[in-house]
Amino acid sequence: MNGAEKKRSFFKDAAYNIKRTMELDPAAHSKLEVFWLYPHIKALGFHRIAHWFWVRNHTFIARWISNIARNWTGIEIHPGATIGRGLVIDHGMGVVIGETAVIGDDCQLYHGVTLGGTGSVHVKRHPTLEDGVYVGSGAKCLGNITLHKGAKVGANAVLLKDVPAYATAVGVPARIIEKK
Repeated sequence: MNGAEKKRSFFKDAAYNIKRTMELDPAAHSKLEVFWLYPHIKALGFHRIAHWFWVRNHTFIARWISNIARNWTGIEIHPGATIGRGLVIDHGMGVVIGETAVIGDDCQLYHGVTLGGTGSVHVKRHPTLEDGVYVGSGAKCLGNITLHKGAKVGANAVLLKDVPAYATAVGVPARIIEKK
């Protein structure tokens, strides 16, 4: 656990995630609605607790908590994943975030996104999303790849390679179509 993770506040992060959701989702009518009815807020709260246990090597408790969150929200986040603040998972059902995934600040994922691993060895095997990354519905980002700052991945893309900063990747297999 790095210093930034230690200093982060559970409640300040939750408030920031609610604020980001209000900014990004025109269907969100109030902070109270987002808090009570948006599954990603609950999933991220559970993840913070599960991750706390995970980094202290209480892996069974961590997995148990993440399993409760998955059953309740439909969003599966491995307790080993590292997640920055401001992640918005719009709709959320079917999202899978693997053990060694790293997600920066202010990212946005849609339903059906997989940040999945390749291989079965205990090394970094899941994607890294730098700050401000957008991943569209149903996209599969697989392996130890990096989606650099501001990158976008189109809906249903299958991404197996790095995406440069502020570039857009689409298709199966994904290819870069635009770089700003």
